[in-house]
Amino acid sequence: MAFLSYLISGLGLGSVYAIIALGYSMVYGIAKMLNFAHGDIIMVGAYVAFYMLSSFGMPVIPAVLVSVAVCLVLGVLIERLAYKPLREASSLSVLITAIGVSYFLQNGALLLWGADTKIFPNALPQGSLDIGGLSISYLSMITISVNIIIMVLLTVFINKTKTGRAMRACSEDKGAATLMGINVNRIISITFAIGSGLAAIAAILLVSSYPSVYPTLGSMPGIKAFTAAVFGGIGSIPGAFLGGLLLGVIEIFARAYISTQLSDAIVFAVLIVVLLIKPTGLLGKKISEKV
Repeated sequence: MAFLSYLISGLGLGSVYAIIALGYSMVYGIAKMLNFAHGDIIMVGAYVAFYMLSSFGMPVIPAVLVSVAVCLVLGVLIERLAYKPLREASSLSVLITAIGVSYFLQNGALLLWGADTKIFPNALPQGSLDIGGLSISYLSMITISVNIIIMVLLTVFINKTKTGRAMRACSEDKGAATLMGINVNRIISITFAIGSGLAAIAAILLVSSYPSVYPTLGSMPGIKAFTAAVFGGIGSIPGAFLGGLLLGVIEIFARAYISTQLSDAIVFAVLIVVLLIKPTGLLGKKISEKV
C-alpha cells in the first residue's frame, strides 16, 4: 500500500510539473525560445491568490480566476516589452534577457511583498480518502484531475480551433505562416498568455500542498518543470505531460526509498541518462535541417 500511496503522491506532484512544463513547451514550440522567467510567474500567481484569499476573503474559484488573469496579462506584457524586440536576435541575447526578467520579477516581489514567508491558507480540501488501507489525499486527486482536464482542453484547442491550427502552423514555419496571412506576433502573445495562465493554476495547486509563499518560490519548480519539458521532448505538449508525471513519480520515490537530500540530484541524473539515450526526449521528434 505504501508503494501505491507514493505513486499517487508522485502523480500529484508530477501533475504540477506537467502544467508548468506545458507553458515551457508551448512557448518553445512556437517562438523557439526558453522563457526562464516562467517560474517567477508562478510566484506572482501564488502571491495574488494569497492576497485574494487572505486579505479580500474571496472564495477559492474567484481567487484562482483573478490570479490567472493577472498572470495572463503579465505574460503578455513580458513578451511584448522584453522578448518581442529580440525576435531576430541571437538565442544568447534572448536567454540573457529571460534571466534578467526573472531577477526583475523576484526583486519586484521582494519590494512589494517583503522577504518574509507567508503561509498560504487552506483553500482546497486537506483531508484524505481511505480505500482498503490506501490513503489518497484530496489534494492529489484534485491536482491530477485538473492536470488531465487541462491536457484534454489544450489538445482540443490546438487541434480543433482556428487559433490552435495557426499555432501549429507557426510552430512548423513562421515564415510560411506569415505568407498565409497568420499574424505571428498575435499567436506568440496568445501562447505566452496561455502558458502564464497555466502557471497561475499550477502555483495555487503547488502552494496548497506546500503552503509557503516567498519571492524565490518559483525558481526550483520552474527548473524542474523545464527539466520535465526536456525529459518528455521540448516543444511537445504530450511530452510535457508525460515528462512532468514521470519526474514527479521519480522524485517522490527517490525521497521515500533512497534519500530526501539526494532526490533532486537523482531526478537530474535520470534526465541526463534519458538524453544520452534519446537526445530529443521521450516524445521529441528529430528535426533534419536543410542546408
